[in-house]
Amino acid sequence: MDELTSRAFTAYFRRHGELADQPANTSGEVVHDGLKYVVLHNANGVLAVYRVTNRGQLKHLTRWPDALNDV
Repeated sequence: MDELTSRAFTAYFRRHGELADQPANTSGEVVHDGLKYVVLHNANGVLAVYRVTNRGQLKHLTRWPDALNDV
C-alpha cells in the first residue's frame, strides 16, 4: 500500500471510528481530469474520497465526480 492510501485509511478511521466499514485493500490512488484522488471502497461501494492537493495533503470530499464511483 502506498503512502497516500495509508494516510487516507488513517484519516477515514479517525473520522468514522474503529467500527466503520472496512475499506478493501484494492483502494488506492486515481487520476481523474488531471487531479489526483484516493478512493476508499469495499464490496458495498465507495466509502470515502480524498483529493490530493498540490502540497500532498488529503482533503476529504463530501461530493466527488461520478466517474470515481466506478473505480
